[in-house]
Amino acid sequence: MVGTILWALIGGAIIGMLGKWVAPGDRDIPLWATVLCGVGGVFLGNWLYVDVFDFKADTARIDWWRHIWQVAVAAILVIGAAAVLGRRKRA
Repeated sequence: MVGTILWALIGGAIIGMLGKWVAPGDRDIPLWATVLCGVGGVFLGNWLYVDVFDFKADTARIDWWRHIWQVAVAAILVIGAAAVLGRRKRA
């Protein structure tokens, strides 16, 4: 149980940072919000990939398309969080 939570946070942090890197805009959000967007991107992106669009979930190797979906959803969540929590980046 603790390992699952730890992996969700680590994966969420990585996916959140990638989503923040992909997302356009000049607003910055705190690290905790980036991690939450990443965790949401992992769960929502996976749900969209497998359940909504019915793509194959079982692959023998790394499923890059699934990760692309997760990063895209995290980027959308980062844009939404930046609109609510964001402050302008300093030049």
